[in-house]
Parts: sequence; structure tokens; C-alpha cells
Amino acid sequence: MRDVRELRELRRGPLLALLLIFALAWFGTLEQRRLINPDEGRYAEIPREMVVTGDWLTPRLNGIKYFEKPALQYWATATAFTVFGEHHWTARLWPALTGFVGVLATAFATARLFGLQAGLIAGAVLAGSVLWNVIGHVNTLDMGVSFFLASAVFAICLGQRDGASLRDDSHESRRWTDAAWVLLAFAILSKGLIGLVLPAATVVVYALWQRDWTFILRIRPLRGLLILLAITAPWFIAVSLANPEFAHFFFIHEHFQRFLTKAHGRYQPMWYFIPILLLGMLPWLSSLLPGLAAGFRREAGRRFQPQRFLLIWAVLVFIFFSASGSKLASYILPIFPALAALTGLHLAGYATSRRIEWHALPAVVIGGAGLILVPYVTGLASEKVPAALYEAYQPWLYAGSAALLLGGLAAFWLGRQGRSVAAIFALAFGGFAFGQGFLLGHDSLGSVNSAHDVAAAIRSQVPQDAPFFSVDTYDQSLQFYLKRTTTMVAYRDELGFGIDQEPQKFIPDLAGFEQTWNAVPVAWALMSPTTWQELNKKGLPMTEVVRDTRRVIVRKSPPPSPRPEGGGDDCSTAPGAASALKNGPGLGRPCARAKP
Repeated sequence: MRDVRELRELRRGPLLALLLIFALAWFGTLEQRRLINPDEGRYAEIPREMVVTGDWLTPRLNGIKYFEKPALQYWATATAFTVFGEHHWTARLWPALTGFVGVLATAFATARLFGLQAGLIAGAVLAGSVLWNVIGHVNTLDMGVSFFLASAVFAICLGQRDGASLRDDSHESRRWTDAAWVLLAFAILSKGLIGLVLPAATVVVYALWQRDWTFILRIRPLRGLLILLAITAPWFIAVSLANPEFAHFFFIHEHFQRFLTKAHGRYQPMWYFIPILLLGMLPWLSSLLPGLAAGFRREAGRRFQPQRFLLIWAVLVFIFFSASGSKLASYILPIFPALAALTGLHLAGYATSRRIEWHALPAVVIGGAGLILVPYVTGLASEKVPAALYEAYQPWLYAGSAALLLGGLAAFWLGRQGRSVAAIFALAFGGFAFGQGFLLGHDSLGSVNSAHDVAAAIRSQVPQDAPFFSVDTYDQSLQFYLKRTTTMVAYRDELGFGIDQEPQKFIPDLAGFEQTWNAVPVAWALMSPTTWQELNKKGLPMTEVVRDTRRVIVRKSPPPSPRPEGGGDDCSTAPGAASALKNGPGLGRPCARAKP
């Protein structure tokens, strides 16, 4: 009865207040961190170039054709840049918005499928899950596609939840089924064919398990494919007509070769996603397996079993990416809303019959362990990431670990009082604060993981018409912060395919760079400290302007005007030297000229 009273109270003002606080906490930190290499720089720069060039059809990265992913998120971010300007928060707005709405969609769908209490718990579980929280505040493509995929899976469940039959042509059933196909189309435009392949496989596996072949027909595949093609085909056709090389690269190289081979250098063992799942589901570890078990149950009297459909989705996606030859931690993010729904279903039933406080113990243990281990984080220091940066990170790690510990302790106490829903919200707060502490503190390493500082030191000095070279390296965030592209030298990597299409934009080796550098009166270049030493020994005419532990930026200037006798060469007068000295560790060498 206590839980029933809590739910009645939460349906009024307190629930709206919680939602407002959550929105402020979710969106309020987007501007606070520098864009981190490589993904955040990449997925900010492509939309920036769309805005500058006016070409929203062909994605380009550093001025070079870039066909690895479709264009939906690029369009969304370019729109944000156009309306609000180019900022950290506008670069991250699309993943943040889809992540936030994903929490609301999970709560709504779970409430419709399994009851109000399960819905509230599912929303809290997803909001507090570390992986969903972190990726929702990082500029990558994974949150957008995860939102659309998970929402499509929920829409399928909502369209079938009343046992829809082939003769059932109710407006609501049609509406949810059509919505599922629209969402799948947006998933395809976000990250490619996984937007159709994985949901289709889930439908087939569910039909096999339930021996319900009419289920495939009930989702109206012919009508759905027409909806999907109407949304996705225009861009795919247009970009292929403008770029005949697109189709083979995108559909063959970026899908089949990425999945079947190790060509992208992201191979990990089959068990790679197990620790990712466990860490990503913090602080809900004790509820993960019981939640999955809840998906096996069959509810008597219902033709469609949404909990089984969600279970199949979660397991199938996990297995699919575990078998892939290319793995990144965020690939399994699409299963988190389904896991949150199943966890909500489990905890809603659990809370009405038994105490829930024991589910808080993993948060207490892990939060306490974090406080003990934080001092040892400086052991990760290296030549490129000095210990001082990790020391600056430590207060944030302390704060995050303490929040998780306190959230766990509060949940334990509330659970002991029989206030299960309040205990779950307390645990969700601890998990959310833990993830935010980890993420916000990571900006302590931003001076080496981002080009923000070095770009700020030189941006006002670099003429827009002066050539700027990226020599044997590529810093993904430099172009965004400089508001210009650079010429690649002796470095291809992910830009290799685009370089093959437009080789005139590329200098293939250092010899060609030296020749070009000597031929122009004014130029700038980014390179690694190792490359700088090599070119400096050769006597290439260049002046070091700014450096950190990973980058050196140099310039070539016109011959200096004659100085008064005895005037010397005062490096302290180099433009930007004072600002360079202010920009964090490693930036204190603003000027050093190579001997001609």
C-alpha cells in the first residue's frame, strides 16, 4: 500500500519537479567540456563544413569525401549550428536530445506495456545507467541510432500489445506499427543497415520461439518497407548520383567488411561486451539477471508477449556485435532501453512482495571501492598525459564515487523503510551523478585529448588564405576549433577512401611536403613532436609557435625586416606567445626557430 501511495503522489507535482530537475542536470553540462578526439571532433567538423559549403548532400571531413555513415545526425547538428551557432553544446545537442527523449520513451512504453510502477522504475533505471548517461553527453552517432532502434522496438510492442490479429485494423495498432517503420528509417539514416537488419532478425526469432508466424504479417512488412524507402531512398539515391563511388563503399566496405573482417582495427575478443555491459548497467547489477529472467515468463491470456520480444532484442543485439570483427563499447547501447524495461518489470513485482534494499549493495560496494582506488589513478600517467592532469581529475572521481556510495546508502535506508520507489530513484541519482563525475572530470585531460587549447593559441594569427598542413598526423578536433580545413600530408587512415577520390587534396609523403613548404611564402603546419624533430634536423625553415605533449604547431613567415644592430631575435615577441603560455601543461614553449 505504501508503494501505491507513492505512485499517486508522483503522478502530481513531485513527478514534474523531478522531470524538470533531471532535464536541467541532463542538458546543463553540455557546454562544459572540450570536444575530445576522435569522435567528438569528427562529428562536429562534418556538420560545420556542411554549413560553410552549403553542401548538405555529400558529407566531407577535412574537405575530403567521408562516406562511413549516413547524414541524419550531420543534418541535425548542422541545423543546430545554423540556428544557435557553433558551440560545444550545439555539437552535442543531438545525442543529448535523443538520449533524454529515450529515457522518457522507455518510461512511457514500459508503463503502457507493464504498468505505471514498472514504467517509472524503467525510466529511472535508464537515466541512472552509466553507459546511457555517458554516451548521451558525448558527440557520437551511437545515441541517435540507439534511440531510434529502441523506440522502434517499443512501437512494435505497443502496436501488438492487445493481441492484434491480421483482421485487427484499429487506428492505434496501425499508428504504432507505422511509427515503428518511420523510426527504423531514421535509424538507417543514422548509422546504416543495422537499422533494419537487427529488428528484422528479432521479429523472425520471436516468431520462431512463439510459433506465431502471423506476427511477421501483423507488422505489415510491405506497407512498412514502402514507408521506410520513402524516407531513406531519396538521400541514398541523390548521394549515389552525385558520387558514383558511394554505394560500393558504404554498403559493402562499411557493412559487410566491417562486420566480417578486422579491417578497421577494432577487433576485440568475443567476451569484450560482458564487462562493458556490467559497467554500463551500474548501479543495477543485482537486477540485470533477474530482469533478463523476467523476459522468459509468459503471461497467460496474451497472444503477444512483449517481455519476450524485448528479451530477444537484447540478447540478439548483444550476440550480433560480440560476433562482429569490429567492436566499440557503445555498440551495445541499443539494448539498454529494453534492459531498463525488463528491470522495471522485475523490480515492480519484486517491490510489492519483498524488500528492495539489497539491490543497493553493489552501488555501496563499488562507490566505496572507487573512493579507495582514486589515489592510484595517477599511475596511468605517461609522457603524453602527465600526472598533473590525472591529479586534476581526482576530485571529480572522488565526487562521482561518493555520489554513488551515498545514493546506494540512501536507497538501502529507504528500502528498509518500505519506500521502494523512492529507493530506486535514489539509486538512479547515485548512478547518474557517478557517470557525470567521470565525464565532467575527463575534461581535466582535455589539454592533450583535444586541440582546443592549441587552436585558441593560434586562431587569431592564422590567415584564412594561408595553407595549413597536417603532417603525418590528423587531429580530429583541430579543424573545428580553427574553423578551417587542413591539407593532409603522408596520413590516410579513415580518410583514405576519400583521398583516393580526390588525390589532388593530399600530399603523399614528407618529401612532397618539404617541396611545397619551401615554395610558399607563408604557411602553417601541425605535426607530432617526433616529426618536428625530424624536419628540424633537416633545416626546414619553420618557427615553432605552440606545442603540447602530443602536438607541435609551426609556421613559415616572410623574411623578417632588418633589425637594429644588436637587436637579437626575441622569441617573446612571437604573436600569441603570451596566450600560449596560459593554455595548460606543455604549452609553455611558444617560440623556437629551426636553423635555416
